[in-house]
Amino acid sequence: MNFVFVSPNFPAEYSRFCACLKRNGVNVLGIGDESYDSLRQELKEALTEYYKVDSFFDQDQLIRAMGYFTFRYGKIDYVESNNEYWMETDAMLRTQFNITTGLKSDEISRYRSKSEMKKYYALAGVPTARYILAEDEDACLAFAREVGYPVVVKPDRGVGASATWKLKNEEDLHRFFRELPEVPYIMEEYVRGEVTTFDGICDSDSNVLFAASHTTVNSIMDMVNEGVPVFYYVSKEVPPDVRDAGKRTLKAFQVKSRFFHLEFFRLTEDREGLGKKGDIVGLEVNMRPAGGFTPDMLNFSQSADDYQIWADMIAFDGKVHEYPGPHYYCVYCGRRDGTAYTLTAEALDEKYPGAICKLTRMPEALAGTMGNEVIIACFETLEETDRFVQDAFAPVPAKIL
Repeated sequence: MNFVFVSPNFPAEYSRFCACLKRNGVNVLGIGDESYDSLRQELKEALTEYYKVDSFFDQDQLIRAMGYFTFRYGKIDYVESNNEYWMETDAMLRTQFNITTGLKSDEISRYRSKSEMKKYYALAGVPTARYILAEDEDACLAFAREVGYPVVVKPDRGVGASATWKLKNEEDLHRFFRELPEVPYIMEEYVRGEVTTFDGICDSDSNVLFAASHTTVNSIMDMVNEGVPVFYYVSKEVPPDVRDAGKRTLKAFQVKSRFFHLEFFRLTEDREGLGKKGDIVGLEVNMRPAGGFTPDMLNFSQSADDYQIWADMIAFDGKVHEYPGPHYYCVYCGRRDGTAYTLTAEALDEKYPGAICKLTRMPEALAGTMGNEVIIACFETLEETDRFVQDAFAPVPAKIL
């Protein structure tokens, strides 16, 4: 099997995907924009060959790279980056070289367009926030008056919570239209809820091979725009209602042979047209691993190895993994440079011996959203997790219960 991994060098941890593929006997070929000499040793050892391009935005260079690999190694079976930013690039290459193990260019919109996603959530029987395309100011004013302020505006085809804003009143709405971005935007009713996810890996029949769930209590939009504390935690187990909604969503979106990261709201108050407090509401789907160091957190929480599970899915398709080891609450704290905290990371490690699993820095490209200093820790109970978060961000107040 020939597998072309697009941008295998970023994030750095993605070299583990390549290493696991090679362990399964897969011929791994890389296309990247960094020099070969700068690659991690683990990645060099996993790749049969590496083709450097000057830019991933140069389609001709990418096609030449694929043509070279096809000439040298024969038919390409898979093209994948596991990176949302390059999802359309992956689809373009599959289309150009007639690779059928993933979405092609004419199929990608249901995974990239937030407005298009709502159709498939509806097929799954999962409610979503009302919305309108942010094209006409008068129509959007009428929409906001109908659903009530605040409303949320975000790119229809965007990544995460970047360039997403909460409009609190008509003045904000008028200002938004005065500075309307060139890219298409949608406007949604504001949903009060905690973001909870269904993360995992499915096979070619959309069967779930591995799953976990994490919860983000603070608004992700506020983390990006207002600098509120960045923290979220992976639960010990996937809540049954999240698993049910997640499986129905996978079937509706026809998700096959890939990592998935499905986002839902759990309502923190009754919302007419959406549900009662505690109900699950669709937010958006991402057909790749959750961002940052979340794949590692899923492993810490579930005593698993999702890098190997994904590689086994690619090589063997239907192999289901069970990890009987202990499960934990695994919490991520992303602390920002320039903010003074009461406890250093070393002091936290002394106060919670053995709890910290990973202490590192977030790459600059992701730090605006995820914070600069990364502290990941595991605990038996949610109460212990909450105390750790309080200490990690002191004197900044943070509450997850």
